[in-house]
Amino acid sequence: MLHLRPSCECCDRDLPPDSPDAVICSFECTFCTDCRDRLPGQRCPNCGGELLRRPIRPAHKLAANPPTTQRTVKPGGCAALF
Repeated sequence: MLHLRPSCECCDRDLPPDSPDAVICSFECTFCTDCRDRLPGQRCPNCGGELLRRPIRPAHKLAANPPTTQRTVKPGGCAALF
């Protein structure tokens, strides 16, 4: 099951479970669409994988399957990659 990480790894922008602006790679690295658009080749800076829109979990399933609250943020953001 997807963790639904709460924020962008680059800019720490909040990405709630219903956000259409969240993108993930196959390892669930999570970014906002603004940061993805500035990444070289729009690829995950961690693994080089494709970044695709994160699915939205139906609201009625969130209580039994909550998103993680653990934030993963790159020290200094992704500024060096842009």
